[in-house]
Amino acid sequence: MTGWLDGKRALVVGGGSGIGRAVVDAFGAEGATIAVLERDRAKCERLRDELPAVAVVEGDATTRAANDRAVAAAVESFGGLDTLVNCVGVFDFYKGIDDIGADDLSAAFDEMFRTNVLSHLQSVKAALTALRAASVSSIVLTESTSAYYPGRGGVLYVPSKFAVRGLVTALAHDLAPLIRVNGVAPGGTLHTDLRGLASLGLDDVRLDDSPDRATDLAARTPLNVALSGADHAWSYVFLASDRSRGITGETIHPDGGFRLGAPK
Repeated sequence: MTGWLDGKRALVVGGGSGIGRAVVDAFGAEGATIAVLERDRAKCERLRDELPAVAVVEGDATTRAANDRAVAAAVESFGGLDTLVNCVGVFDFYKGIDDIGADDLSAAFDEMFRTNVLSHLQSVKAALTALRAASVSSIVLTESTSAYYPGRGGVLYVPSKFAVRGLVTALAHDLAPLIRVNGVAPGGTLHTDLRGLASLGLDDVRLDDSPDRATDLAARTPLNVALSGADHAWSYVFLASDRSRGITGETIHPDGGFRLGAPK
């Protein structure tokens, strides 16, 4: 028996917790060698302790320098790179336009789009040379149910995820035929460390700490399921594998059927 990702050399940006960490675990289980870029020092130390075979780079994914170092670490450790995954994100806790003060709007916008959009572009830009040098390569970016339906985030989060949806389409067009680019659009997710905007004083607030979150998430979906990062991770595995070699510019929606409408 062989893994779906045997021989794959992956960089997971934002791989220290939540969906990103679940992707790291699933990729490892399927035979990939893995490097991680993670901003949080404690999460980096935990990864090094629990997964010593993973090449861990501490740094801010919104910056060119951190992404360049992460790609270099992957190439040095594994001899190349053929898979890039980005799971970086921040939330706005459903704040509408009336909930954000005029004096705070510019800083909140910059933080949201720098984190949720620029981080993806920076990681792709840094990885392009290595990905093009591989015989078969792919990129998987993290969208959200919010990229398709209003109400699953606020006035900043929703358009930031629409932007990632646009990146998937634009990059898939630009990078074909050498590199496939796809997205995963998870619904609400349990056991993540997704936090709010520091510019709005929400950086210590975790979405996963919401009361009765599992019950609420399940109630939104026709399948009546509250999904975790481990559930979502297998969509990334499929898109990174050669089994999806004919797929680019597409998105998988592990959301419990949310787009079908309210459960009966």
